[in-house]
Amino acid sequence: MVVEHDEDTMRAADHILDLGPGAGVHGGEIVAQGTWKEIGKNNASATARLLGSPIRHPSRGQRRPVRKSDPWLKIRGARIRTIRNLDLDLPLHRLNAFSGVSGSGKSTLLHEILLPAASGRKPRERLWKSVAGAETIDRVVEVDQSPIGKTPRSTVATYLGLMDELRTLYAALPEARQAGFTASHFSHNAGPGRCPACDGAGTVRIQMNFLPPADVRCEECGGHRWKQEILSVRYREKSIHDALHLSAEQAAEFFSAQPRLATPCRLLAETGLGYLQLGQTSPTLSGGEAQRLKLVTELAAAQISADQARARGRARRPAHHLFLLEEPTVGLHLADVRRLIDLLHRLVDAGHTVVVIEHHLDVLAEADHLLDLGPESGEAGGRIVTQGTPEHVAACPASRTAPFLRSHLTRSAKP
Repeated sequence: MVVEHDEDTMRAADHILDLGPGAGVHGGEIVAQGTWKEIGKNNASATARLLGSPIRHPSRGQRRPVRKSDPWLKIRGARIRTIRNLDLDLPLHRLNAFSGVSGSGKSTLLHEILLPAASGRKPRERLWKSVAGAETIDRVVEVDQSPIGKTPRSTVATYLGLMDELRTLYAALPEARQAGFTASHFSHNAGPGRCPACDGAGTVRIQMNFLPPADVRCEECGGHRWKQEILSVRYREKSIHDALHLSAEQAAEFFSAQPRLATPCRLLAETGLGYLQLGQTSPTLSGGEAQRLKLVTELAAAQISADQARARGRARRPAHHLFLLEEPTVGLHLADVRRLIDLLHRLVDAGHTVVVIEHHLDVLAEADHLLDLGPESGEAGGRIVTQGTPEHVAACPASRTAPFLRSHLTRSAKP
């Protein structure tokens, strides 16, 4: 039994169970089952629909132009392990991708050359001769699928920074002000408003002899985390506990009059994470969900900052971040891959630069600039075989990626 999204693996399977129809609370049902041909006839299966309708590349009709006159990040003489005297040119404010066989040097180039060079770090040993263009990058962000938090106190709302906004909103309500409640009263991690029996955790840990400890619902607050007088304060008939049980889709509508709350929730919904509850604990998120949540957080911060600048009538240079991702499509369904691609494009539209290591052909085919490493792995790799648009790379006879990319581009171009 294998959990897989790869089309070739699904075609080779003797029997497929297709779950859905959506994600999270919208899923959990067996939508279709049988052989690949039987699954493909079921219109209720999102898997069948998406594989039957490949993405047209470029999905936006045209790629962002890459010109010599544009700003570039240029690293000269990069040298570490199998990478020997490599010159790297990356167009900024574009979607860049690294391709190549496993072991060709992609991760080494991204993490051990590009990351420190763009961050302005000085390595202990000389890993390059010169770096130019990094001065325009305000921040380098590595986005992986590692958990965003390891304890139940970490939630979607705390990671997005929504808890501060919720606490401020509820503390400003007339009944809260009349009772003398401040924003600290609406914190379940600290402050006088949290349940004293469970310290705002909602659960109490019971230590047992000869057995592992067990977490049980707090009897005093019923798992609600706050004292009853705090829960009696309501915004549009909902307590802060009720608000945290809203999904991102519901919260975007419920808090439509509060842009700092509604904007991140709307972005979550637009990127396929609308089913996540604001109070959902971080350890329950999958790696793909955590990764997209990190990207949405960055995008929301940029959008809120731009909205505030426009409201004040002040023109300001938007922040320029360099996002580094390694194989973000691991574990993602094709529907999620499409949402991820859209999210990466939106980051570039916001003025950022994205560099992604990927083997998924849909991602490679969407790049503004594709850099193919190899030609083989280990000592036979570490060189730039070709670079340019995906169409240019697909035409290179020396590239191991080219025949697969060429076939994919041809297939996606068919009506």
